[in-house]
Amino acid sequence: MARFTFKLPDIGEGISEAEIVAWHVAIGDRVEEDSPIADMMTDKATVEMESPVSGVVVELAGEVGDQVSIGAALVVIETDAVEVADEVVAAPLTSAQAETAEQYEAENPGVEKVALESPLPLAGGVGGGASITPATPAVDAPTPPPTPPVNGRGEAALASPAVRARARDLGIDLASVKTDSDRVRHADLDAYLRYGSGEGYHPPHASRAREDQPIKVIGMRRRIAENMAASKRAIPHFTYVDEIDVTALEAMRADLNANRGGRPKLTMLPLMIVAICKTIPDFPMLNARYDDEAGVVTRHGQIHLGMAAQTDAGLTVPVIRDAQDRNVWQLATEITRLAEAARAGKLAPSEMGGGTITVTSLGPLGGIATTPVINRPEVAIIGPNKIVERPVFKGDEIVRAKLMNLSISCDHRVVDGWDAASFVQGLKKYLETPVLLFAD
Repeated sequence: MARFTFKLPDIGEGISEAEIVAWHVAIGDRVEEDSPIADMMTDKATVEMESPVSGVVVELAGEVGDQVSIGAALVVIETDAVEVADEVVAAPLTSAQAETAEQYEAENPGVEKVALESPLPLAGGVGGGASITPATPAVDAPTPPPTPPVNGRGEAALASPAVRARARDLGIDLASVKTDSDRVRHADLDAYLRYGSGEGYHPPHASRAREDQPIKVIGMRRRIAENMAASKRAIPHFTYVDEIDVTALEAMRADLNANRGGRPKLTMLPLMIVAICKTIPDFPMLNARYDDEAGVVTRHGQIHLGMAAQTDAGLTVPVIRDAQDRNVWQLATEITRLAEAARAGKLAPSEMGGGTITVTSLGPLGGIATTPVINRPEVAIIGPNKIVERPVFKGDEIVRAKLMNLSISCDHRVVDGWDAASFVQGLKKYLETPVLLFAD
């Protein structure tokens, strides 16, 4: 046997360390080559690490939430190789292992390996051309499958993989957990933790209170917390809100969608982005980034528009590059692509940085008004709110109108209140007279 140390590779330009956000293995687990071992998060992306060798895990770098430096040991694996003269030589496959490998390849043709791997030691001698014949290792007897646990009613305890993993982490024997259903659920584990297995224990429907649940702030949630705290700590925010009549805009959007052909359905967002791009040239101080350490504000000529997107892991901000050069249909296509990639956790690092101004919207949840937090080092963020229908005066008449409040938060070190209000008035002109969105 030999020990293989898998060192954390360079997983991003300029990255010196990464955070452990999930372990897929534990000490003592058997891992196979190319199987996942950990998820590592940098400032820009989460990358799944795969094992470069097969063997048994004997050391892990730390716990979830710990930082690991590039080049430091992440996992130590005791491999099925033979160590000879300071070299690691791969042991030959047994006939059973070869048959299993052939069956896997037959059942999984064309599988593409996408995770980062560490180079493996090469078999054979180096220098002098000497060859080394490895000794054949003893073949371990197959391990019989574990006996399934039995629940409190004397039946086999059924549970989902997530429930089994949680029970294992908590040190709970599923056989001792009572349930009123055909399987053990998270609620059964909660009730077990509250009452134990004694007289006071009842199935979850009898529970009258829920236990406090401490949750370690790690991964994307920690990144969000750190970034938001830094933005509020460093930037003197102010927010301006104005009301916009989007009745004509919504009517035009309905007409465009009715005649869109095979193009994507338009939401309010691509139309809003077109209006922003047409208004920005008159207010270049808003399309800027402020390096407060260097004391330099860079007003950008191109508009790289951040689009706040909610995912299961938390808020992320993919960036639409050169938004000013895209028409409304191209923007709709790019918005859909980036939103799907964000939800799937497949955004490239280049798609998550370098924004010059951001739009954040809660869609139908939009509320009356928002005070969005600036995405530092940008200096402005725009927040369209929910569209509501209300009666309004048009001259001497009362008519139905679709109204939307529009919020903008700005960095008061760079943007004055007059500039922010004037910018919103410019947006209002385009949104209330939507034909201008398509005029040169």
